[in-house]
Amino acid sequence: MATFFMPDTQYATFIEYLEFEKRYSPHTVIAYRSDLARFFEYLEEEQGSLSVEQIEPRFIKSWLAGLMKDKADAKSVKRKISTLKAYFRFLVRTGVIKGSPMATIISPKAGKKLPVYVESPDTDTLFRHVEFPDDWRGMTEKLILLLLYNTGIRLSELINIREGEVDPGQTTIKVMGKGGKERIIPVSRMLMQQIRGYIAKKQENTPFDREYLLVRDNGKKLYPRYVYLVVKKYLSLVTTIQKKSPHVLRHTFATHLTNEGADLNAVKELLGHSSLAATQIYTHNSIEKLKDIHKKAHPKA
Repeated sequence: MATFFMPDTQYATFIEYLEFEKRYSPHTVIAYRSDLARFFEYLEEEQGSLSVEQIEPRFIKSWLAGLMKDKADAKSVKRKISTLKAYFRFLVRTGVIKGSPMATIISPKAGKKLPVYVESPDTDTLFRHVEFPDDWRGMTEKLILLLLYNTGIRLSELINIREGEVDPGQTTIKVMGKGGKERIIPVSRMLMQQIRGYIAKKQENTPFDREYLLVRDNGKKLYPRYVYLVVKKYLSLVTTIQKKSPHVLRHTFATHLTNEGADLNAVKELLGHSSLAATQIYTHNSIEKLKDIHKKAHPKA
């Protein structure tokens, strides 16, 4: 495990703020810690021991210039700038410093990449024609894929669905999203039948974990790598896209909805996005599809 340089006592307070007040995910907190550690290690090497009050914009610009010289991509640099802005903003808010040295720092523009998704004919092939093993593992693998594609939930949300959060009467499931925010997601009757059948089968296996919905064939809760390998295995059977991950099925869910004219605000709520801006990227796939149709069909295109 990496050793993180701790510049001052405010560092620990800031990390606690991220964890307990902002309620960021462990993955996000680790990213913030890593970015801050690299920055303060750089300062230590180049400037020696400094207090946070002594940090000047030119030190930060020099660090960022070095990252870009080492071919760091714009997205990575932008994230590090975001981390530093959050950290110094926190120090200003708590009265440690009077002003942020980030005031004159401008983030580089990162080109937006369209989300990778699975085409509709390929998802049809996956659920209509691919055969799953006729055992507990096969039932679990199929339900993993159905839930990811039919609800657009995140990997972390999937593995943490509890049996008690499945509501057959309302045909909904409750998931815990980023920042500890709960949301209710409607599911089709077909999918709810699959879930109920899965739960009924679990009841025949007494040692199986009854708290969490999805479990492995040893009765234990799923873990991220397990889900990733399941998705990769089955997507490899139906599509040639390079990236084959649980998040690709989340992109597929959102893209298929927008392609069929779903209201963007509704898609935002289903995905659990905090702002509409994060959801709007899926409209680009729809626009690109329309352009392609126009190009192929219009005589003057």
